[in-house]
Amino acid sequence: MNYTVVGVRFKKAGKIYYFDPNNIDLKCGDFVIVETSRGIEYGEVVVAPKQVTEDEIVSPLKNVIRKATDEDHEKVKEQEANAVKAFKICEEKIAKHGLDMKLIDVEYTFDNCKVIFYFTAEGRVDFRELVKDLASVFRMRIELRQIGVRDEAKMIGGLGPCGRKICCSSFLGEFDPVSIKMAKNQNLSLNPGKISGLCGRLMCCLRYECDVYECVKEQFPEIGSCVVTPEGDGTIVEVNTVKKSANVKLKDSGKVREFALIEIDEKIENNDYI
Repeated sequence: MNYTVVGVRFKKAGKIYYFDPNNIDLKCGDFVIVETSRGIEYGEVVVAPKQVTEDEIVSPLKNVIRKATDEDHEKVKEQEANAVKAFKICEEKIAKHGLDMKLIDVEYTFDNCKVIFYFTAEGRVDFRELVKDLASVFRMRIELRQIGVRDEAKMIGGLGPCGRKICCSSFLGEFDPVSIKMAKNQNLSLNPGKISGLCGRLMCCLRYECDVYECVKEQFPEIGSCVVTPEGDGTIVEVNTVKKSANVKLKDSGKVREFALIEIDEKIENNDYI
C-alpha cells in the first residue's frame, strides 16, 4: 500500500519526518503546523508531496494541520527570543546548584506547554532540584535532556578542518556510524587529530565520502599490478583516488611516474598487461 506524504524538518539540518498532507496544497519551502508525538509543532516542508510505501513510514502517520500563518511566524520569533533569556536563567540556576553540566540549547514547544533544556555532562546528573527551581520560574513543564558530543557539535556548529561549516550543522539530517576502516579505505592518516571532528569523534565525511572512494577504486587495477603505460611497462605502486591517477614504477628506468587513470584504463581494456 502506498501513502502520500510530505517531509517536514523542524530544525536546520534536522531529521526529516513524514506527515500526511491532509489534502492541503503544499510545496517545498512552505511552513506548516503539524501534530507530533510531543504536541503541536512548527516546521518547514523540505520534501514535496510524494508516494511512499508502508515500510517507509512510522505508523500511525500524523497529519499536517494547516499552513503556518504570519502570526505563527511571529510566535516562533518570540519563542526564540524567550529561549535566549531562558538559557541565561538556566545557566545561573546550574551554577547556583553547583551541578557539573554544560547547557547547550533551549527550545520551547510551539504550543508553549513545555521548555526543553539540552545539556552535556560526563555522567549522570541529579537535577531534580534544578527542575523544581526552573518550574517555579517558567510556570510550565520542564524537560532536561542529556545529549552526546555529536549532538552538541550539531547544535553549536563551527568550522571543520576543511574550513567549511561542519557537515552535521549544515546539511546532515542524521548521524551514521563511522569506522576507522573508512579512513583506511581513503588512504588517510590514522592520526586521531587529523580524522576527528570538533566533537572529538571520527568525522562524518568519512562515512558519506567512503562510497565514492570505493567506487573509484574499483576502476583501478590493484597495487602491484603490472601495466603498460605511454612510457612503457611498469608496476602500480600507489593510487590517488581524488586525482584519479596512479603512480607507476617503470620497468626500464626504475623511475616512478604519475599517469591518469584513463591512460591506464585504455591499456587494461585492451588486455595489454605485461
